[in-house]
Amino acid sequence: MSAEYATFGLAPAMRAGGVLANGDYQVHRDFVDFIVDGRPLLFQLSDLDAVSPLASDIPPAIFTAQVRSLLLEADAPLTDGRYVIYGCPECEDLACGAVTAVIEQDGDDYVWRDFAWQTQETADLEQNGYHGIGPFRFQGSEYRSALRSLLSGDDASARRRVLLIGARVAVLAKLAAALRTIGIGADITHDPTEVPADELRTYGAVAFGRAVGEEERAAVRGAFERAGVEVAYVDGLAPVIPLLVAQIENALDRSPSAQRRLTRLVAADGEAGVEVTSTCRVQVTVYRLDRLYRTHTYEVFDGILPAGRHRIALGGKALKGESFVVARSSGSVLVEPMVR
Repeated sequence: MSAEYATFGLAPAMRAGGVLANGDYQVHRDFVDFIVDGRPLLFQLSDLDAVSPLASDIPPAIFTAQVRSLLLEADAPLTDGRYVIYGCPECEDLACGAVTAVIEQDGDDYVWRDFAWQTQETADLEQNGYHGIGPFRFQGSEYRSALRSLLSGDDASARRRVLLIGARVAVLAKLAAALRTIGIGADITHDPTEVPADELRTYGAVAFGRAVGEEERAAVRGAFERAGVEVAYVDGLAPVIPLLVAQIENALDRSPSAQRRLTRLVAADGEAGVEVTSTCRVQVTVYRLDRLYRTHTYEVFDGILPAGRHRIALGGKALKGESFVVARSSGSVLVEPMVR
């Protein structure tokens, strides 16, 4: 391939939702990201909380229309031949801001150029252009093959439902409500062996409470194996809703680990070790259970970190009792119990 070309590919990605330490909710979004020269294009845009138009929770007809639009089989949705590359994950309104670019064909090639941050009908390239990004020239056959593969149906239908199994009904009900609030379906059951196989296939994860015994867990795994479906299994660390939501979010992340921003979390000896692959905002929160099983929450870090490994002090209060650390970026969330 000529040196003037960039490679084009697609990969599953996630905008991590969750119940934040201050009580706010952040919507969970699964989407397909653009991989340019082997790296998510989103990572070149610094700490941008956004999703591509190829989101799994939009109706199939709209998803298909978005794919065909990127293939230039429909008119550009914005003036000057511009297309939305990344938009707001909460409302997808252009007024919130979007990364747009001109997409055009040059012979058999596809070219993405003039990237800009756009909030109005027209883009101001001088003030809001991403001058260090692009233009990218993609070989036509590679570009078309990647996008048309999405039209088979499987890529746009991530299983965003979770089966909750545990002894504390009140905790399960609160957890299910929190998950539904951020866009993840959740159901509660005590005996999934009676659930039809077709319904079991709609789940992407199973979350066990701490009181669920090994015999029950084995029965659940057996039911899913007989249904012929692979799911992620989550062992709930503690009856703390934001913590459990973060665990489930991590389990639902189907993106390749090498294409995530936040790739590592270690919690030991009063520090959190995190690793990020590109500059991004990272939030670190500690949840602690005291001797009466009351929850204490500590927001220990919220800032922009460059690519690399970092050590973050957690503070003395966060180390008393049973503690758990949650690290969050716009694209992923990791959870670890504190090791002393």
